[in-house]
Amino acid sequence: MKVLSAGKLSATVSNLRNKMNLTQAELGERTGLHRIMIGRIEREDFIPSIVQLQALADVLGFDITDMFEENQPPHSFIALRSESLNEVEKKGVDTLLGMMLALRQQILLRRKFEHVSEDQA
Repeated sequence: MKVLSAGKLSATVSNLRNKMNLTQAELGERTGLHRIMIGRIEREDFIPSIVQLQALADVLGFDITDMFEENQPPHSFIALRSESLNEVEKKGVDTLLGMMLALRQQILLRRKFEHVSEDQA
């Protein structure tokens, strides 16, 4: 399944806007999008609606279909990290992973201790 690539869209909007010597505010006026939204698109921080995407494509002259790519299922750890929406959630994920690693280490130590105890008996 194809999905909209924030990276492709970001690079396309930024490059074409600069080639046309437009500021984010000027592009915003031509497309009906606020300049802040243009900036967020260029930082890969916002995915526009289809209507907004079409407005950008019309003004900048790119084909919307070029902004889509095949969706590759990410590695589960990467997927978990990339879906964190803010710093608090990222810290929570890091804490959870740290706890899981500590638990694994404790299990391995317990097994080693139990194995040594059996050998001494």
